[in-house]
Amino acid sequence: MPGLTLLLISLGVLLSFKGALADWLFGMEQWYLNGLVAVVLVVNFISRFLSLVLRMNERGLAFSMSQLLPKLLLLAIIGSYVIVGAEKDLVNLVLANAAAISFVCVVYGWNTREEWLAAIHSELDVVQLKSMLRFGLPLIMGGVAFWGLTTMDKIFLRSMVSFEELGIYSVSASFAAAAAILQSVFSTVWAPMVYKWANNGHGLEQVQQVSRYILALVVLAFVLAGLFSWCITPFLPPDYAAVRWIVVSCMGAPLLYTLSETTVIGIGISRRSSFSMLAAVLAFMVNLAGNWLLIPTYGAAGAAASTCFSFWVFFLLRTEFSIYVWKPIPRVLLYSYTAVSVVAAMVFTLWGSKLGNWMVGFWLLVLASWFITFKTEIRKVREFISSRV
Repeated sequence: MPGLTLLLISLGVLLSFKGALADWLFGMEQWYLNGLVAVVLVVNFISRFLSLVLRMNERGLAFSMSQLLPKLLLLAIIGSYVIVGAEKDLVNLVLANAAAISFVCVVYGWNTREEWLAAIHSELDVVQLKSMLRFGLPLIMGGVAFWGLTTMDKIFLRSMVSFEELGIYSVSASFAAAAAILQSVFSTVWAPMVYKWANNGHGLEQVQQVSRYILALVVLAFVLAGLFSWCITPFLPPDYAAVRWIVVSCMGAPLLYTLSETTVIGIGISRRSSFSMLAAVLAFMVNLAGNWLLIPTYGAAGAAASTCFSFWVFFLLRTEFSIYVWKPIPRVLLYSYTAVSVVAAMVFTLWGSKLGNWMVGFWLLVLASWFITFKTEIRKVREFISSRV
């Protein structure tokens, strides 16, 4: 209720400026685009809270299908545009997105109907609400800062360079969204599981094991992206040739966020949410400075490099704050491997076209060390697969 109220008030203020919201986002002052954006924001907000019910009830299939259906519906709507010969313009694209997102909200509502119907008829527990607000209010600033961390690059590209650079960056981020699948699946399963461990009074050893496996996946994803990013070039127009270099740094955000989810649990368990806020704010400030310095010179590549580095800072801060408020964990391997991967990704993005085979050799060197460092995890995974075949 507090968040929805604040959102509706904010949208009311923004919509009072007629086409200003659409102009900021798309460079077009059209009132109906304003309305569509407002619908998307409200529906996304509601969907987010309904999805939490599915996650905490461990209804993984329902949650996963709700994530998949809007993508399929969006493709179906765009396909119908092509079939009927509809105008290929921004308005129809935004309308397609709004329809797909609204559909998933309806699905969420149906899947969680028992919970929200019960909530409507329940009495407001003021004592519990105050406790929840004390825990949640610091997360508001943290949420705003995290939004800035993930969005600042696009805002700077939109205002400091051109829509062309923003387009190149958006395409790179779309390819990097493959890494977001790992983030989405892992976050869905991880949160309920780790709180169960903590509630039973154990779980630190399991957390460390999971952290090593996720670290191995993160490093491997960086290496494979660096070695095979050239594979996407044939699928793109010549104007988007830079995507092959930028996509590696774009993968940093979802990969490092996923890894940080395994190391930040101490903040959630101790309910010291102010530290989550502080980590997001500091990482946001780093990204702000990085975008300001790099985008005027490097454009989309600078935005990707800055965001990748900022998420490494975000991961480091979340880990250190979690250790401070909960329990220490081994982290030398975490920091060293992620630092090498992030620096390599940034160099690859900014100067990869000039370094050429030097970068290939470096990625191969990291891959060789990966096989040595994670040989135990590789063996266990191989044994697990063999036992299931």
